[in-house]
Order: sequence, then structure tokens, then C-alpha cells
Amino acid sequence: MQSGPCDAPPTVSVVIPVKDDAAELARCLLALARQTHLPDEIVVVDNDSTDASADVARHAGARVIACPQPGIPAASAAGYDAADGDLILRLDADCVPTATWIATVVSAFERHPDVAAFTGYARFIDGPTLVRTPLALVYFAAYLFVAVPVLGHLPIFGSNAALRGRAWRDVSATVHRADPLVHDDFDLAFHVGARYRIGYLPASSMGMSMRPFSSGRALVLRVHRGLRTITVHWPDDLPPRRWQRVILHRYSRPRR
Repeated sequence: MQSGPCDAPPTVSVVIPVKDDAAELARCLLALARQTHLPDEIVVVDNDSTDASADVARHAGARVIACPQPGIPAASAAGYDAADGDLILRLDADCVPTATWIATVVSAFERHPDVAAFTGYARFIDGPTLVRTPLALVYFAAYLFVAVPVLGHLPIFGSNAALRGRAWRDVSATVHRADPLVHDDFDLAFHVGARYRIGYLPASSMGMSMRPFSSGRALVLRVHRGLRTITVHWPDDLPPRRWQRVILHRYSRPRR
């Protein structure tokens, strides 16, 4: 799946959904300004913030898109819709990418034209130092443990994700953007993965907040959203039926 003319480098859009995270967003935008491969544009989607998030984004040179509809799914989809790049990279406002994040992702897409989306790991950069690594491993492993059998392939992790603009346009009408109770990245994986390959990029390093473990309520909410993301795709995507469809689609496509 090609993104554009083979003799031209792909253009890059970075999408950041945000709600009341001005300080974290400023830190994220500073890290993006220090990339070895600068993006062609940064699209910040203001999900009805009451703080200075939009002003912070504009001051950093980002394009701000207003999304009053509540929920990360709506905000993320609005950002993808607005993105002009051949490649759409996505992270959260509380994330801090290493300086080579964009360069690593772009290189991976150029080396693997058959892959429509890449996802990577993230490490915690706040909270108690001793538990950052083990908790990050548990968090990511739990996601894979649940998502891979359900999907029949890798999921997408929204804190460190990228997809081709063409892939988004192919699935944009089918994602559950109006449902604030689904995980937008997990939902996106259902739709992209049914048609295209999703690759894992271990070299793309990302820092993220330990917010998932901030409280028991936060964890329960994430679990609830995960279950809802799965069940809204049933019965069409019940695992045996989905696995068969994914396998048939993958092996029926002509190899490039």
C-alpha cells in the first residue's frame, strides 16, 4: 500500500487530541519541535478544553481543530480527517517522544510498503521510579493478551501509533467516532486490521504518563471501555468469524 509518489518522501502529520492538558501538551510539543525529522504539520484537536490548551498549541505553531463532541474517539477522528499528510502519526498530549520517533516511523513505512499502520511501546515517565518499568510492561502485555486473540492480529496503541492517510480514509466512515465509551485506538485496529497489515515498531520510543494507574476508578473505566470496544463489533467480529475473514483477506490480496 503506497502513500504517494515513490520518488518523493512521505509528508507527515502528527495528531494530538487534548482536553485540559495545557502543561502536558506544551511538553509534548517541545519534544516534537526537537525531532530529527520534523513533521510537516501538527494537528491539535481541542476537545472542548476549559484551560489554555488551544493557546498553547497555537503558540507552538500547531493547527488547532475544535471538536466540541465529547470523547477521545471523536477528537482523534476529527484530527485524522483534518490531517493532510501521507502518514498520520498519533500520540496523546501527555506523551513525550524521543528525538528520533518520527524518523523511525517514517523509515519503517518506507521499508514496508505493505504495512498500513505501525504501533509501538511506551514507557512511564512519571510516578514512582521503581515501578515505572514493571507497570508499563504489565499494562502493555495486558492489552496484547486481550486484544490479539480478539482481533486476530496486533492492536494499535494510541500513545504511539501511525497509519497511512489512505488507510484512514478507507475506514473513516466505519469507526465508532460518536461513542465516547470505546477506546479509539482499539476500535481503529478493528477496522484497519480487517483490511490491512498492522506492524510493531519496537524501536519507536515513547514516554507517557502513568495516568492509567492513577486510581482504581481509572483502571475500571479503561477495562469497561475495552470490553465495550469489543462488544460493539459483535456479532460480525466474534473471534472465529473475524479470524477467518482476516486470514482470507490477507492471503487473497496480491503480494507486492
